[in-house]
Amino acid sequence: MNRCGNPHNKLKTIHIAGTNGKGSTAAILQSILRTAGLKVGLYTSPHLVNFNERIRVNGIPISDDFIIEFMKMLNDDIDEIKSTFFETTTVLALYNFFIEKVDVAIIEAGLGGRLDSTNILEPNLTIITSIDIDHQNILGETINEIAFEKAGIIKKDTPVITSNQPKEVLDVLIGRAKILNSKIEIVNNPDKIIVDRFFTNFVVENKEFSIPLLGEHQAYNASLAIRASSLFMDGLSYQTINDGLKNTIWPGRFQLLDKKLPIFYDVAHNSAGINTIRSTLKSLNAINYIGLIIIKKDKEVDLIANALNGLFDELIISTLPNSQLMDKTELFNSLKSNNIKCKVIYPIEKAFCYISDKAEKGGISIIFGSHYAAKSIYKFFEINFDNVSI
Repeated sequence: MNRCGNPHNKLKTIHIAGTNGKGSTAAILQSILRTAGLKVGLYTSPHLVNFNERIRVNGIPISDDFIIEFMKMLNDDIDEIKSTFFETTTVLALYNFFIEKVDVAIIEAGLGGRLDSTNILEPNLTIITSIDIDHQNILGETINEIAFEKAGIIKKDTPVITSNQPKEVLDVLIGRAKILNSKIEIVNNPDKIIVDRFFTNFVVENKEFSIPLLGEHQAYNASLAIRASSLFMDGLSYQTINDGLKNTIWPGRFQLLDKKLPIFYDVAHNSAGINTIRSTLKSLNAINYIGLIIIKKDKEVDLIANALNGLFDELIISTLPNSQLMDKTELFNSLKSNNIKCKVIYPIEKAFCYISDKAEKGGISIIFGSHYAAKSIYKFFEINFDNVSI
């Protein structure tokens, strides 16, 4: 960071951590602030298809040329200090935002918060989204331990907003904020949430809003983003905020894959994420519900199985030739031992055809469980993802 001139000290930043919803909240917030006329940097992870997606300015991914020049400039330094992939990527993002002269950079923490490389920031605003059990091998076994790690991004005299969390989580966050003399605000829950196949409609402070991200949880994420935008930028009009919401694009979050058929893709990969799939599916009337699950090796299958119980009329297991993904037979046996009825369809293209056929017959199909499946999904469903602007 020193070699780049410490760009993090020269930027206005908004730092976001949480178990679920931090990427969606970041994307919604950047859309609102862009609609308000700001030049916005957005740093998120992981990527779906291309590395460049992680770093965007006004929705446009960082160029290959910029990455190449950055690596030429810092290659010796990276080798000398043995900088990790994520540490290097974080420096790249902040340096890019400085060179691009953004008005604000929205930075999503990678894992946890307290020890995350993004925690070098002294942000203008801190956002903590919903906290749940995930990455126990790194963040701790209990929700209190995980909340402690997330609360690590709270900085002295810096405003913090969060959603209405379980008491044990709020106790940790409020306690940390009090120690650091940072005002913490618990954002009110949205009201009158209605989800259809294309939009989530909801009410905040007696005002109606609409967002093209599906699910009740997205109304909660949007409520955080709405409050954050108002805290960061005075005088935002209702029209600006609502237009920003309607302009939000965030692939891989209950994303409709087919213009004619109800086939969706969601990167949900833990029990809390799968529970959001459950609540969203309930709002979409169908003859039956078909799930296609593809997950990473490191996931807690017992917790996932508990969330899957009774969710689908049919659950399909598949995988890809990727060392990060769980073997299809291993996943099948693990789910079966948890009394989850499922079957394996492989290769994955055959599974895609199967769930498409079910959707044609009146069902709703959803592919879920991993970012790593995105490239194959978009290729099969002929979605052009190259240099997508969000």
